[in-house]
Amino acid sequence: MKKPDTILQANMRLARSTWGPLSKTARHGLAELLKRYAFSVVLGEIQYLDRRWYVTHAGLLRLASRYRCSGIRVSPVRGLCEPMSRRWVFKATVFRYSNSKGFVGYGDADPSNTSALVRGAEMRVAETRAVNRALRKAYGIGLCSVEELGSNPFAFEPTKHFDPAGGNGSTNGQPRLRDKLCLLIRRYELDPNLIKRYAADFCGTETLRDASRDLVEAFVSTVSKEAANDRAALVCKLNSYCQPEEVRP
Repeated sequence: MKKPDTILQANMRLARSTWGPLSKTARHGLAELLKRYAFSVVLGEIQYLDRRWYVTHAGLLRLASRYRCSGIRVSPVRGLCEPMSRRWVFKATVFRYSNSKGFVGYGDADPSNTSALVRGAEMRVAETRAVNRALRKAYGIGLCSVEELGSNPFAFEPTKHFDPAGGNGSTNGQPRLRDKLCLLIRRYELDPNLIKRYAADFCGTETLRDASRDLVEAFVSTVSKEAANDRAALVCKLNSYCQPEEVRP
């Protein structure tokens, strides 16, 4: 059986290889999470996104199991559910002990606040979010869970690294922002040339290559949200970039 310090160091090494160099604050935060809650990086129980740590549904369930959670009661809030529009609201109650009053959490999901990757599974997402919130309350977890994040389709991916020189491949084993944008284009069947024009307009530069990393990151995040929330509206916006400019006499 491995010693706690050995497990801690193994998880820290895996975190560095997964998300690249971490700031001192991020390293200290990770070490505290590993020591206090015994989360596992290798099991995908925590994620590092946009310089913040998030717990996953798997991590919360494993934590509840270790603390011998007495039970979890989940039910839909029927007055707030709209099956025809795929909007669901669930209430979850976690009982740490058999005689406890329980910790309550609510979770909602509909096409506007979920990724296109889980389209059609909004009911299950709402249930998961409710359970996560109740578990976090029951065990004093201040971290948000990744399943509670909004419609960003890349919400479950590690932080990416942008290479202004462009090119394919990855940095520190992680896809670049350019690769992330290409994946967006393929996933939502967007016109690459119109995306380039939109990017130049968004960033205020002649090409995406000339934009700063922060601007590119903001652009990719904006496009991903627009595509997930309303692809038709995004396509309409992109089409405006293919209209010829008015020629003044």
